[in-house]
Amino acid sequence: MPAAPTPLSHLIAPRTALASCVRAFLVRDTTGCAPLPPAQRLNRFPAAPMCSIIWTVAGDVEAAAPGLSLPDVRMPPALFGGPRSYPLVSYNPGPVHSFIVMFYPAALHALTGVSMDALLDQFRPLDALFDADWLVLSDAVLAAPDDAARIALVEDFLAPRWQLARKNGDHPAGAIQDWVRRLGVQAASTGLASGARNIERRIKAWAGQPMRTLRRMRRAEQSFLDARESMLQGNAAWSDIAAEGGYADQAHLCREVRAITGLSPTELARASREDESYWIYRIWA
Repeated sequence: MPAAPTPLSHLIAPRTALASCVRAFLVRDTTGCAPLPPAQRLNRFPAAPMCSIIWTVAGDVEAAAPGLSLPDVRMPPALFGGPRSYPLVSYNPGPVHSFIVMFYPAALHALTGVSMDALLDQFRPLDALFDADWLVLSDAVLAAPDDAARIALVEDFLAPRWQLARKNGDHPAGAIQDWVRRLGVQAASTGLASGARNIERRIKAWAGQPMRTLRRMRRAEQSFLDARESMLQGNAAWSDIAAEGGYADQAHLCREVRAITGLSPTELARASREDESYWIYRIWA
């Protein structure tokens, strides 16, 4: 007897020309498998410096934790999520198909002019922030026949706009560690006023969070990626991971991992292996 279909969770890299704009595409599809028990219909996301556009192609997504500034817990089919300073939990009352585009916040700021500091930990309907061209794209994404077509639509829409934005300025981008480093360099070199307060103001407008927080998230993500395989196998040596990641000690690592994910490193490793609601930690690379 063939194995029963399992939930689909995919992380897809953008085309090379957009690698400095789009961090990744995420697909979560439970419509083709047996209904999950309620506890496994949760989606647990860490604090993150990226912002996202979330399309619910089928099914429903509801807020399952405080902090979602919407009049109702039911999320609209097209939703913008700003950078997050704390972990987030959503819930699917039934099968769901979600398509998510994760942007570097400074890139989305360059594309739209939207200030990211006002959107920290915020969720907004797309039509509250984006112009008509973006809303036409949104309708096309929701109507597309499959995720490959959705990716093509988004990439074809973004490519000329991102090329133009890059001509108008050197925008920090690339892998998250390079993006954070270049963000600080660009903020210090932009404009005539380069005092510490002005630099920090630029960084918050572009990224939504202060440089200190971005560096903390950068270090945590890199440590997670470096230790990912041993975490999933259950044999991570946290003291070694803390030392290699530049933490003062193992306790320092544990505090920062808990602040970003809501769990200790040991709890996170177990949940990543055994709990379907932590699917994003399994596919992140």
